[in-house]
Amino acid sequence: MAGHSNYVPQSAAAKWLESRLPVISLMRGSFVDFPTPKNLNYWWTFGGILFFVLIAQILTGIVLVMHYTPSTGAAFDSVEHIMRDVNFGWMLRYLHSNGASMFFIAVYIHIFRGLYYGSYKAPREISWILGVIIFLIMMGTAFMGYVLPWGQMSFWGATVITNLFSAIPLVGEAIVTWLWGGFAVDNPTLNRFFSLHYLLPFMIFGVVILHVWAFHTTGNNNPTGVQPKTKQDTLPFHPYYTMKDLFAIVVFMIFFSWFAFYLPNYLGHADNYIEANPLVTPAHIVPEWYFLPFYAILRAVPDKLGGVVLMFGAIAVLFILPWLDTSKVRSGAYRPLFKQFFWIFAAVCVALGYLGAMPAEGIYVTLSRIFTAYYFAHFLVILPMLGFLEKPKPLPASISESVLKGGSGKPAAAAAAPETK
Repeated sequence: MAGHSNYVPQSAAAKWLESRLPVISLMRGSFVDFPTPKNLNYWWTFGGILFFVLIAQILTGIVLVMHYTPSTGAAFDSVEHIMRDVNFGWMLRYLHSNGASMFFIAVYIHIFRGLYYGSYKAPREISWILGVIIFLIMMGTAFMGYVLPWGQMSFWGATVITNLFSAIPLVGEAIVTWLWGGFAVDNPTLNRFFSLHYLLPFMIFGVVILHVWAFHTTGNNNPTGVQPKTKQDTLPFHPYYTMKDLFAIVVFMIFFSWFAFYLPNYLGHADNYIEANPLVTPAHIVPEWYFLPFYAILRAVPDKLGGVVLMFGAIAVLFILPWLDTSKVRSGAYRPLFKQFFWIFAAVCVALGYLGAMPAEGIYVTLSRIFTAYYFAHFLVILPMLGFLEKPKPLPASISESVLKGGSGKPAAAAAAPETK
């Protein structure tokens, strides 16, 4: 399915370059002439949105690093310096801090789109696994970035999360000491996190290239889950999908800008505007909103090691998802039972996010345990069983047929009308 470029160099310089390094034909084959299913909806534009936000995060981060001081005695003040003294520093910082939230909003939509339309199924397992790796690196990058302002929630969040590794038998304490660079969260810890926070986005960029390469090799999935069979089932990526992605990026940027310029601190925590103090513990230590579902899973188990295993297991199960779903039908649009369980699962994830922000007591703990059990049951019990119990709807013979039928399932009037001679 990888696109074959029709590029023919015209100038002598282009011919010389093409004969030695065919980068132009490679780019045209991947992003211009690449045959793309003609029925992709706007849920598919979030891949382009994610790439745009990643570039924005890297660029704003590079500038912020020029003014940030990775020292426990100066980190908090350097952030205030960026906000007050650096030209447009306030804008860069708000774009970067809110950009992390926008990144996770877009990636969660991207993941749930993949779950609904079966983008993890053969032959796209590698593309899906690379996507989960990107998600893991994102989480690590975001966590380390949250520590850098060295506010109260930064310090205590780092203390709580790094302490979780001490639950690992035999090597746990050694791992924590290595992460801290000593025997408490202090200057060496901040330096380690700063170094890794700067490095990991470039690793994300590298894995994104592999992710794009993988699905360009197997071809895009689409809402029907049916593989393109003829040239009539596809369109060249440019200009059709470049324009569609560009429109979606502009709309998303309006949403992004609303937070960055009008509600810049809405998604943060007020305690992080107080400088870190190891002697004063905040009343409620909570991570950023995008970690809350996993935080709820962590606290649902009274045993520390068990909570850590389940928290990481909630992500690890995504790696084996292509082999857990036993249905032969790819798209959830043709799976009536799966569709109902999918929306229940989505509601459970939202509920876990809410519970992660609540105190770990009373009914909140009970509900966290119920929803955590359902989270794992969805992957380990429900999906394997649905493949045997569910009766899917008939699939269209081709992508073109599904486009002509539209949402009603009946042929469009123009397509159904008999030819006149």
